[in-house]
Order: sequence, then structure tokens, then C-alpha cells
Amino acid sequence: MPFFCTFVLHVPDEGTQIIIAMRKLLLFGLIFVSTFAYSQRNDGNGMLYLDENQRPVYRENIIIPDVRGYKVLKCDFHTHTVFSDGHVWPNVRNQEAWEEGLDALAITDHIEYTPHREDVKVAHNRGYELLKDDAAKNNLILVKGSEITRNTPPGHFNAIFIDDASGFIEERSSEKDRAAVMKSVEQKAFIFWNHPGWQPGIEGSYEWIDLVDDLYRNKALHGIEVINGFAIHLKALDWCIDKGLTVMGSSDIHNLVAHDYDRSKDYVHRSMTLVMASERTPEAIREALDAGRTVAWASKYLAGKEEHLRALFRACVELSPSHYTEVKGNGNTMNYYEIRNNSDLYFELVLKEGNGTRRVVLYPRSAQLISAPAGTTSLTYDVTSTYVRSDRHLSVQLPL
Repeated sequence: MPFFCTFVLHVPDEGTQIIIAMRKLLLFGLIFVSTFAYSQRNDGNGMLYLDENQRPVYRENIIIPDVRGYKVLKCDFHTHTVFSDGHVWPNVRNQEAWEEGLDALAITDHIEYTPHREDVKVAHNRGYELLKDDAAKNNLILVKGSEITRNTPPGHFNAIFIDDASGFIEERSSEKDRAAVMKSVEQKAFIFWNHPGWQPGIEGSYEWIDLVDDLYRNKALHGIEVINGFAIHLKALDWCIDKGLTVMGSSDIHNLVAHDYDRSKDYVHRSMTLVMASERTPEAIREALDAGRTVAWASKYLAGKEEHLRALFRACVELSPSHYTEVKGNGNTMNYYEIRNNSDLYFELVLKEGNGTRRVVLYPRSAQLISAPAGTTSLTYDVTSTYVRSDRHLSVQLPL
């Protein structure tokens, strides 16, 4: 029978608790079941079967509590396949997303850039068409999208929740930049500006240029990709906050996820958008994106508007009342508390105000001890693994 367990080692070092979380011991149970099933194949007739060496297939369960009554959906709205410049067939994206515990996925192959065209027929809707049935079978929400790939500046834009990409503009002349984006506006797409800082050496790159401002003022720009793969575009976060645009995070994956990301670390996941939706449906996701209820997530790091990051932190982290009081040799009294992370997110806290534990690392689904002198009513921490602006972290007050 599959099972998992958690081993906890307490080390009395300023209240620090080392957590060794072995969540993936679930794998043991799966291997056991798989091996038992495979053992039913009989060797013989010159054959020796090594089925026990096959990798067990299962869906990871990413735990993030509901936030203010909304479900937190794990979404990647920027991925590629061989139908543009990706290295995999669409069904691989489906398998990866299902195994990694995602709720929603978009295949967003380039419109204007198709380097495999001599080997793969250019068909801008084909990736979605090949994947839609398998995605539905796997209970994965597949959102139809494309990447509008203009030269920098202005760069690339993702259009998701589109109907048909076949009529989009493939010519990349700057004179057609606006028209290329407006094609997706005609289909009431949700449009976000991709990785605006990826080519900093080009004049006009990573600047709020006239074309971008024109799209914004004409409601043809709804969000910006603040996190793209392994980079956080901090200036883009400020734009989102100042202009009321939706904060997006995406993998922009071209190769295998397992090739690019070190999944041996518990806290490492593909970069994605956490969408706070009323329910797990395409319609609820679209409503949440339009309302800007998102946080961009890149393994250890979270970026978003302060109200959403604060609500997310409060939903994930709880502080218990003091469970132990110690009288020191000098007569001072110290209270001890347990702070618990009930999610698969990672939080790193550094003391900002008060007298207590100076640094706390909350690994996924773990707990730590903090201490403070008796009489201390609160401690204020900067959550340094978060960004609410380019130069500011989320600040949280822990009442004791």
C-alpha cells in the first residue's frame, strides 16, 4: 500500500529546527505496487523482463491552501513545442504538466518564428488540437494561446484564451507590430508582455515605449511576465503595480522540464502563475486574470501585488501560542513558539523590528521554532523571498 512519512530532527540551536521532509517516500509505495504488478509477467522463452527499472508515473500534489475563499491554481501560460522552436511534441507538455501537479497549461508557440518549418508543417492551431483531448482526459485545463513574436522593441506578447491563430500576422516588420497584437484583441484574448528585459543591449528594450503605452491605453495589454523561467524582471513588477496590470509568471519552457529544472530539490518547480480563482474552470481562471488576482512563483521566490502576497502568506503560515518558557541563568525569561508552513511554497524571513529570532527559513510543509523575551508582543519580519516592488519585500507582523 502506498504511504509517505516525515522525519523531524530537532537540534537545540537557538530554537532552530532542522526538518528533513521525505514527502517523496510516497515513491516507495508506488514502486512496490508497480513491481508487484510487473512481477505477474512471466520470464521465459528466452526473455528476462526488467520492468522494475521503469520509472513509476504519478501526479504530484502541490499543496497551497485556499486564499480568502479562492482556490490557488497552478498555471503555466507560456510553453513551446516543435510547432515553433520547442524541442518536444505537444503530448510531452501534457505529461509534464500532469505529473507536476499543474491545473492549467497553455501551448504558446511563436507565430512569426518557426525554425522547424522544413520538418514540421506550420500550423498555428495544431499543438492545441493535438493536446486538447488528452488534457481533458488528464483533468488538465488547456488554454488556447500563441506567442506574438515581434522584434525587440517591443518584443514578444502572449495571447491566451484565443479562438483561432491561423489568421495572425507572420511578417515581422515594425510597421505591423500594433496590428499583430490587435489581431488577438479581436478575439477578446488576455494579452501579456513577455520577458520585457531579456535583451537589455538593444535600444528601447525594457522601456515603456510608445507602442506599449498605446496598447495599454487601448486595453490591449492586460499583464506583464514578471517571472520568465529563471529570471525576475523587477522593473516590470513596478509597472504592473503602478498601472494595474496582472503579474504573470511562466516557464517559457522549450526543452524538457526535467532537463532545465533541478527537481531533486523539494522547493524547485517550474516557474508559473498562481491564480486565485473562484473555482477550477477556464472561465474562473479568465475572471481571476482580468481581476489581477495572481502571484508569480519561481521556486524560492514569489512576486506580486502586496495585497495578494500578504493574503497568500497568511493562508500558508501559522504561528502557535508559546509552548515553552525558559528562565535563563541571568534571570531573563524566553518564550518559544512554533511557526508552521502549511504549503509547498518557500518563505525566508529576516527580522526587521523587535527582539527575537533573527532569521527563519520555512521550507515547504515544515515548521521552525522562534523565540522572544517574555513580554514581547510582536515581531516584524521582511519576507525576503518575496517581492512586492523591485526594491521592497513583503513585511509581516507576527503577534506573540
